[in-house]
Amino acid sequence: MEKVVLAFSGGLDTSFCVKYLKHEKNLDIYSAIANTGGFSDDELKNIEEGAYKLGVTKHATLDVTDVYYRNCIRYMIYGNILKNNTYPLSVSSERIFQAYAIVDYARKIGAKYIAHGSTGAGNDQIRFDLTFQIIAPEIEIITPIRDLTLSREAEIEYLKKHGVERDWKKMEYSINKGLWGTSVGGKETLTSNKNLPEAAYPSQLEKKEPTELVIEFKKGEIASVNDETFAVPVDAIRKIEAIGSAYAIGRDTHIGDTIIGIKGRVGFEAAAPMLIIKAHHLLEKHTLTKWQMYWKEQLSNWYGMLLHEAQYVEPVMRDIEKFLDNSQKNVNGKVKLKLWPYRFELVGIESDNDLMNSGFGDYGEVNKGWSGDDVKGFTSIIGNQLKIFNNVNKGQLDIE
Repeated sequence: MEKVVLAFSGGLDTSFCVKYLKHEKNLDIYSAIANTGGFSDDELKNIEEGAYKLGVTKHATLDVTDVYYRNCIRYMIYGNILKNNTYPLSVSSERIFQAYAIVDYARKIGAKYIAHGSTGAGNDQIRFDLTFQIIAPEIEIITPIRDLTLSREAEIEYLKKHGVERDWKKMEYSINKGLWGTSVGGKETLTSNKNLPEAAYPSQLEKKEPTELVIEFKKGEIASVNDETFAVPVDAIRKIEAIGSAYAIGRDTHIGDTIIGIKGRVGFEAAAPMLIIKAHHLLEKHTLTKWQMYWKEQLSNWYGMLLHEAQYVEPVMRDIEKFLDNSQKNVNGKVKLKLWPYRFELVGIESDNDLMNSGFGDYGEVNKGWSGDDVKGFTSIIGNQLKIFNNVNKGQLDIE
């Protein structure tokens, strides 16, 4: 029997793939989960047990959390990246690193095929296929869900037919967990007018009394959380996630343009990403210049879009990362936030690099670094271009 490596999450789609590849394709199935930091040890153990119950020959857990953080998450923090000002790219950002890990494992065991459970109407099919084609053109790709155009109901019936018993009610929603957030898809996200119900989210509201959260950054990276220091930023992210998710913070529904050209909706919960990005952005407003902020915003927007559209290996991404790296030299300090159920507030910052503490003046109050006559001269010169235009084209600047 020829070997196939199945990118396995333990959900409905990949569970179907195990049975289909075994019974319809007669392949030797090696399942592998590329963990990007979203699963606990117990969850990974349950996924492994589930894979063996479905009939795989071998299951592997591939940890790519550190690689994912170093090569992607920290740049999404540096860039304050939110797709359409909403979505922290929780799933789209991790697929490339999962794909690389799957290819390495497939080569290690000598697999002829790689399979994944993406549908034909989403972004992940492009992300996986494109990465596999670029770095492993010798390995053939199998995509049962896409090729058979299956609904979730049809998959469930097939699994029942082959003796698989599950809590099918829980599998009504497609859930993808990662260090940088969890995406949730279901019947409501297929509409334009409905939100996901409370029960659809993996994390539930646990705390109601408000609390304060202090995140410290050093050169743009998280250094401490509530004065607890972290040598490994991934651990700091997990700490913030635990604090924020207890307040059900970071829930929203993203609507955007897919790689294949249609509009798509997805629900998500991402407490840590939302708290970190907003805190980091506030600190940058205090510590970076106007033009640093401007060009960061332009390049970060491109970085997020290219990352979302499976272009992570495009060389321009490395160029943008060098800019983002250099921009973080003075992004140092503590940011205070206040948390309530379902929401949070940015309170303020403390930083030795705070440009508000220059001594040149207090906005709206006192000018210290210039005189009133300086302002009169400055205003006279800065207005020259408009004065010339108005003199030549009289009346065109009038407001009706």
